[in-house]
Amino acid sequence: MAFLNSLNIVGSALTAERFRTNIILQNIANQKTIGVDGEDPYRRKHVIFQEREQTFSEIFDSVSGGGVRAVRVEESQEDFVPVYDPTHPEADEDGYIYYPNVNNTEEQLDLMEATRVYEANVSALSVVKAMASKALEIGR
Repeated sequence: MAFLNSLNIVGSALTAERFRTNIILQNIANQKTIGVDGEDPYRRKHVIFQEREQTFSEIFDSVSGGGVRAVRVEESQEDFVPVYDPTHPEADEDGYIYYPNVNNTEEQLDLMEATRVYEANVSALSVVKAMASKALEIGR
């Protein structure tokens, strides 16, 4: 049943994009989280995807499939955003507080992209299900 391979691929993509969406939402939620007691502020995170590795025998197995997986979450090394506020209790000796390196516009665009990719994979899943249903009707 080769359609199961397609289901595995689409399912892995849905899982990976859901995880990416969670990381993006975490970035948005922490965009104003400054460091306290000398700690660094929150650092922007992004997900690294990779093709799911297959052995030679799995390539010809109709049940196991390829797909994508999230291999790691990396922190951005961009500089923090300094804001001059000498009255703030967490300001350094120069009067600056440092905000995370999260750009709200960039995060919103990433979130829209992840949502569109997720929707495309849901559409692909619907097509695979429809093809499997039609194939079963042919066998009657």
